[in-house]
Amino acid sequence: MTTVALIEYEDASPEVRAVYDDIRATRKTDFINNFWKALAVNPAQLARTWYAAKEVMAPGALDPLVKEFIYIAVSVANGCSYCIHSHTAAAKAKGMTEAQYGELLAVIGMAHSTNGLVTTMQVPVDDAFQVK
Repeated sequence: MTTVALIEYEDASPEVRAVYDDIRATRKTDFINNFWKALAVNPAQLARTWYAAKEVMAPGALDPLVKEFIYIAVSVANGCSYCIHSHTAAAKAKGMTEAQYGELLAVIGMAHSTNGLVTTMQVPVDDAFQVK
């Protein structure tokens, strides 16, 4: 359960409505998800977060689907159920197949396992892996 009120469009201030309008235009939808509605309790933080996310997730050197895969993996690592669900939905909307999703989950699971082992044993980083 949220600790803040979710701000609906009808109840939003003009600055929040401007961000909501940009979200709708960018995503080509009328849907504003609960994350943005929760952030709207602080309009400055809503705007900062939206415009940063919009820039980072925009087309670039990484394929948009790859960006969603990364977001899912980090969300799993951080235990953010909301983010896992929302970015899995976004990845599916960008064309992720069930086979890709299964493989992604296998990679995330393997990384968790091997990260835990390396951290437990405090394995030193090989010189060959050091950035020079």
